[in-house]
Amino acid sequence: MRASVVETLEGLGYPALSAPDADKALRAVSRVDLLLTDVVMPGATRRRLAEQAQQRQPDLEVLFMTDYSRNAIVHQGRLEPGVDLTQKPLTGDELAGMVRKLLDG
Repeated sequence: MRASVVETLEGLGYPALSAPDADKALRAVSRVDLLLTDVVMPGATRRRLAEQAQQRQPDLEVLFMTDYSRNAIVHQGRLEPGVDLTQKPLTGDELAGMVRKLLDG
């Protein structure tokens, strides 16, 4: 899935970096404007990764992806209400729209 998202973003003209875990993602965060991460990932909770990334780069936008419904994710305490979340699978147009929305503010 990660390779597909990177390919889609690059096809839309966005330079994209890929990281297999939270530690590698944090090392690359100073070079990006948007962190796109799965709600469930190896090496960290999504909340910890997002918080640490935003401490390093306060204007960083964060978009979470999941296979689960927003309702299930929020009610299980995995994410707070109001965070930017998209559900997989998603089309290239859906991904482009979410990315553009976050980067344009």
